[in-house]
Formats: sequence, structure tokens, C-alpha cells
Amino acid sequence: MKHLFSCLKRFKAECILAPIFKLLEASLELVTTLIVALIVDKGIAEGDKQFIALMCLVLVGMGLVGCAFSIAGQFFAARAAVGCSAELRSRLFRKLQSFSFSQIDEMGTSTMITRMTSDINQVQTGVNMTLRLFLRSPFIVFGAMAMAFTVDAKVALVFVGVIPLLAVAVYSVMGACIPLYKKVQAKLDRVFLSVRENLAGVRVIRAFSMEEKERRAFDEHTRELERAQKKVGRISALTGPITYILINLALILLLYLSAGRVDHNILLKGDVIALYSYLSQILVELIKLANLIVTMTKAVSCQQRVGKVLDREGEPSVLEPTLSAGHADNAAVRFEHVSFAYGGGGNALSDVTFMARPGETIGIIGGTGAGKSTLINLLPRFYAATQGRVLLKGRDVRGIPVEEVRERVGIVPQKAVLFEGTIRSNLLWGNENATDDELMEAVRLAQAEDVVSSKGGLDAPVEQEGKNLSGGQRQRLTIARALVKKPEILILDDSASALDYATDARLRVALRTLDSTVFLVSQRAASVLHADLILVLDGGKVAGMGRHEELLKTCEIYKEIYHTQFRDTDEKGVQA
Repeated sequence: MKHLFSCLKRFKAECILAPIFKLLEASLELVTTLIVALIVDKGIAEGDKQFIALMCLVLVGMGLVGCAFSIAGQFFAARAAVGCSAELRSRLFRKLQSFSFSQIDEMGTSTMITRMTSDINQVQTGVNMTLRLFLRSPFIVFGAMAMAFTVDAKVALVFVGVIPLLAVAVYSVMGACIPLYKKVQAKLDRVFLSVRENLAGVRVIRAFSMEEKERRAFDEHTRELERAQKKVGRISALTGPITYILINLALILLLYLSAGRVDHNILLKGDVIALYSYLSQILVELIKLANLIVTMTKAVSCQQRVGKVLDREGEPSVLEPTLSAGHADNAAVRFEHVSFAYGGGGNALSDVTFMARPGETIGIIGGTGAGKSTLINLLPRFYAATQGRVLLKGRDVRGIPVEEVRERVGIVPQKAVLFEGTIRSNLLWGNENATDDELMEAVRLAQAEDVVSSKGGLDAPVEQEGKNLSGGQRQRLTIARALVKKPEILILDDSASALDYATDARLRVALRTLDSTVFLVSQRAASVLHADLILVLDGGKVAGMGRHEELLKTCEIYKEIYHTQFRDTDEKGVQA
């Protein structure tokens, strides 16, 4: 709860004023019952119309003042709840940004979305209701009991007997619900994951006519959620009937005792009305309190889920401070016996060793699942090697601040990602201070001049995820964005797959004019033919390494890839 209280510190005044105004409203509510009793015993019994009129005006005035107090209390409670949830959501978002890819993979994106939305919304509701009712409802319960003793102490003993029974019933239900609410949120995570997967892969699902299978799977997840919600709903629903039964039994006993005392002129009729009203108020407030407890239970459970994320340490800027010092090295990048495994599973990379000199182009090729993307993801420290070292100019990347590493490395991912805005705003991600000339130079190198001109210039709109652009256009603009950065190391992770062969060839020629060390991951042998060094990966291991001519003689896997794609062993014919 420390994170919640920390967020509420900014709203100290609201957290104090909201309960105060609700207590003032409750005080007027308690006094109102006494005024009604006076009207019955004095005004009506004695036929004093003037007194009745006066008391009615008093009741109207108290009602207006009580309404003002209630509105003020609601306002301050809502302000604190909304502000607190906004701060909590902001902290959670910042924390998520600090996590490594491994941590995000471990937790799962669907559960993060649930915690960012549903869980924090539940916390907001809990804070709002707590500020409004946590003091008000107990105040009316105990206040009504105290007022009942001022009317008739013996009859008021009924209140003393029923309140502990109600408390036991409510807290028993609450204790049973807490663990069940956690299970409900876990089921909700699974539903969100299913929705996310289906939206992301809708084209694949339809291409393979798997809609019915996915509908069945989704229906099963929603049924599991429904079953969990029904179970907790049935238990929490017991609160109302139990409290009603106990209160109604107390009302019967109260009326029975009061009737005898009225016959003996110990109690007045107005006193009986007051006692009945106080017990009814207790009933209403206990039901509110029960609902509050249910809501608080949900909120506490959700806050604990959010707190687990906030309590988790993000990726440190420097993983190994003792490795910050480097040594002289003529290699821009050096991998030394590097191995890597995802989440404690088997090695995705095993004992990879190679070096890349400044300005060289390194081609990386291999079949699906060979470890190509995994290898290049170690360079910008998206993941950290589990064994071995990755060196940038003689310095272990684990000893370099991650901000510095990513400033030096430009990466174009497999999936071309553009953001809603303009072409210019997307390119400026590479360098927010870049001039128009620098932007257009990057566009030219990325073979995207026709994209910019056909769309109307750098200020042409880009829809969310670049939906108004073709796949090839998106890829060229993402390459241009990386080039605007002018990185020491440029990584293209199969990022020209949507380009035709002629555009791909022009792009490779343009890249050779750069001073950057280029890592070119591709499924196409043609894309890596002229690389200074080609790595052939197979099952996470280096199956071959060298130039194109060498690999044709020494690496069977490379030969198979090459001949499968070109159907011709005449290299000159292919190059022509």
C-alpha cells in the first residue's frame, strides 16, 4: 500500500476535507431524526401548526446544507481518487519503460495492460468510496446507536447486540472474497491476452480460416472468467441478505419492546419512530459499509498487483559497473564466446565469436529460428548475454550506460513501426535537432524519396502504425529514421524484406557509402553477397563465417540457401 499512500500525499487536503464534509452531512442526518420525533410528539400531538411549519423549514434548511456538504465531499473525494490513479498509472508506465525485454517477456504484456487499466480503475473506485464512506458509515452506525441510548437505554441494547453480529458476517464474507478477487484478475489477464493475440494476428487467423477455433478458445477463457466472477459474486452477494435478516430481526425485537414501554407511558410515539429510524439508518449504512468493504477488497487486491510491478527493480543503466573500463581494440564490435537463453530455457545462441571492424558490413543469414534476431538484440542491450562478452570498441556493453549504448546503435526492427503524426515527426525520433537537409539525406539513402514526394513532403500525415503506407514504404521510412541518427553501428534486422530486388540492391549500395558498421540480417542471400563478413547461423550456433566466395566452398548450409534461392551456381550470372 506504500505506493498508494505515496500518491495520495499530493492530495492531503482533499483526503482530509472529503471525510470532514461527509461527517458534517452525517451529523445533520442524525439530528434530522430527532426533529421528526419532535414534530410527532409536540407538533402533531398538540396540534401546534406553527411549530410544525417552523420545524419543516428547519428540515428544509438542513437538507440544503447537507446537500452542499455532500457535494463538497464528493468533489474532494473524486479529485483525490482521479489524481491518485493518474499518478499511479504514470509511475507504472515509467516503471514499465525501465524494464528489460527479459522482464517484459517474463511478466507478459497482457497482464501489464490489465494492471495499467482495469486494476488502476478499481483502485480509483476504492479510493473514492473509501474517502466518502469509510468514516461516514461507521460514524452514523455508532452515532445512531448513541442517539438511541439518549432516547431509551433499555431498548437501545438491541443495537448493542445486533452490530457485533453484523460485523462478524461482513468480515467473514470479506475474508472469503479477497483471494477470489485475485483469481478473477488473473482470469481477466488471460482474456486480455487472447484479445491482444487475435487483434495482432487477425490476418493470419483469417488466412488459415481459424476463426472458429479462436472463437472457441476465447469462449473458454471468458467462461473461466465468468465462473470465477460468479463464484466471488455469489459469496459477496451474501452480505446483503445476511445484514437484512439480522436488521429485520432486530427491528421486530425493537418494536416488540417499544410497544410495551409505550403502553406504560415510558416511551412516546415519536421516540419509537426515532428508534426505528436510527435502526434503519444503521441498516442502510451497514449495507453501504459492506459494499465499501467489497470494493476495498477488490482495490487492495488490484493495488497489490500494481505494487508488485512497482516494487520490482528495473534494468539498471549499467549492469556491471566493474566492467566500465575498456581496453584498446581495433574492432567496432566483438563477440567473445557469447551464449544466450530466454527465460532459463535452452540456449538460443551458443558460443558465438566474431569481430567487426569500423565501417565493415556484417551479413547474418540463416533459417527461421536460427538466432539471427537474438544475436543482434544483444548489441543495443535489449537482452544481456548469459555467457561471454559483447564488446563495443573494447568495452563490455554491460559496463556501459544503456543510454550511451543505444545512442551509438541505430536499429531497424523486423516489423516496421511508425507512429501517428507526420513523416517529419517520425524521422526526428532519430535526431530531434536534425535539419530538413539532414532528413532528406537520410530519406535519399533509404531509397524513400519517392515515398516523401508522393505523400506531399515531410509534413505528410502518418496514421497510427503507418496504416496509410505500404509495407515497403514503412520499411524505407524506418530505415531513414535510423540513418538520421548517424549511428556508429547500424542494424537492419531483415528490414528490407518488403522491398523489391532493385530497391534492395540500391539500398545496399547506399549503405556502403556510410561510415557506420552495418549489421545486415536477411533471409536473402543476395542481400549479404557483398558483405565483408557473413555469419551463417544454424540452431543458435555459427555454422560458417567468411566472405561469400569462401562460404560457397566451406559451408553446406550457406550453399543450400544460396542455390535454393538462385537455382544457379554461376555467381557472375546472379550478380549480373
